[in-house]
Amino acid sequence: MYPLRRNRRLRTNEAIRSLVRETIITPNDFLVPLFVVEGKGIKEEIASMPNYFRYSLDLLENEVKDLWKLGLKSVLLFVKVPDNLKDNKGKEALNKNGLMQRAIKTVKNVCPDMLVMTDVALDPYSMYGHDGIIENGVIVNDDTAEFLAEMSISHAKAGANFVAPSDMMDGRILTIREALEEEGYPDTGIMSYSAKYASAFYGPFRDALDSAPVDLKDIPKDKKTYQMDVANRHEALRETEMDIDEGADIVMVKPGMAYLDILRDIKNEFDVPVAVYQVSGEYAMIKAAAEKGWLNHDQIMMETTTAFKRAGADVIASYFAKDIVKLINR
Repeated sequence: MYPLRRNRRLRTNEAIRSLVRETIITPNDFLVPLFVVEGKGIKEEIASMPNYFRYSLDLLENEVKDLWKLGLKSVLLFVKVPDNLKDNKGKEALNKNGLMQRAIKTVKNVCPDMLVMTDVALDPYSMYGHDGIIENGVIVNDDTAEFLAEMSISHAKAGANFVAPSDMMDGRILTIREALEEEGYPDTGIMSYSAKYASAFYGPFRDALDSAPVDLKDIPKDKKTYQMDVANRHEALRETEMDIDEGADIVMVKPGMAYLDILRDIKNEFDVPVAVYQVSGEYAMIKAAAEKGWLNHDQIMMETTTAFKRAGADVIASYFAKDIVKLINR
């Protein structure tokens, strides 16, 4: 008696595999992180992130044009702030002529239809490398949330479509949402880093922005008092539910590969767009292993990206976005 159903019939060749494939990657899936620095004519490779760069504003224009031509329509901006402009309260973040504000305008001037999201956090501006204001050795929550709301308004005034608070302070989404409404920016969206874990995968990113916590007495040595414990699962649902109730339009899980269970839990539980961030450490590991010849770069790049979408991601923030789109457009 032969089986009536032979599942391998649907795997016989690439044509049938493509026809019945459940998860399809397109340029519309991606949010492209971009690192911006002061200066002119700068395209500076990040040592721990091979083939990824910091751009001065003039060369940022070229990069944005290239992204748009490839069909990549959304960017997430980060800035590397000079040390002399850093302090405990991040006042440079409110400078209407600051690097972030000029970066937003640069993107919008060169490509008005590009969706611009902005990082909202103090760590690039903090002399201590933390996401919040420090008082008596403690990250203070409410004062930080109020400051992040001011930062969000500044980004909205410069032309940002979405602000993306990545700090994990309690109540900051409501504080930001109310401030945007009161200041006349009801259409500025919020993508909340709702389940952001205190992960060891962030190292290369902190190199890129020089934003690692400093090692000083009486200053927290890490971000574990505000980012989530890597061992917790149900807490991610509580955090996400609170952010949605407070006005988040998109919620994010960060990092990616080690947290696919969290991504799927959130997608199953809530009817909002869910983003995932394939972070710098994940990118760096794939690059390093491929350079050693231990892995096939393109195959691993596509497999991990497919895993994010298969697990439920509507938005994928990825340093591989350009490479992937070039590959699928061949």
